[in-house]
Amino acid sequence: MQEPTFLILTALAAEPAHGYGVIRAVEQLSQGEVVLRPGTLYGALDRLTEQGLVEVEREEAVGGRLRRYYRLTDSGAAALTQQVRRLRRNADAAATRLRISFGGAR
Repeated sequence: MQEPTFLILTALAAEPAHGYGVIRAVEQLSQGEVVLRPGTLYGALDRLTEQGLVEVEREEAVGGRLRRYYRLTDSGAAALTQQVRRLRRNADAAATRLRISFGGAR
């Protein structure tokens, strides 16, 4: 799973959000390292919707424009949980090797 996808799913794990809310959450979660452009985000949301990982919870008109709120599905939560376990396992392995080689994690 690519980092932007991981962060999008993470952003939606707390509560449903519309596109701009997801963009802000991803930027906050990544401490500014990942900044999604709207085209990138909506392409990812379309793909994640097709995969059944997110779904449109509701739509509302705001200022004459349609705002979609997305939410994480049960399948999305399972995929995110699996990815968290994988990342944690990899981080633990890296920390162990650093301790062995350099006497402590840097």
